[in-house]
Amino acid sequence: MSRHLFDTLDTVVTLMRKASTRTGLRTTVNVIRRHYETGRKATDHVKQNLKIVFDTLLPKWNYRAIPQYATVIN
Repeated sequence: MSRHLFDTLDTVVTLMRKASTRTGLRTTVNVIRRHYETGRKATDHVKQNLKIVFDTLLPKWNYRAIPQYATVIN
């Protein structure tokens, strides 16, 4: 039986929390333990009014999707 590096959520969280950069930046890991319904479709209204804000440094990987009535905290 082979053991995988990412065999449990706790293993992944532990490894992510140990990560840092050469300059000492550390990671913050928060796990949202909630069940989300699958297969739901966004309405055309929601899609048309969803604001996508791309990160200036890495826009291809980092972005935020902000619903029309959401409050943004920076």
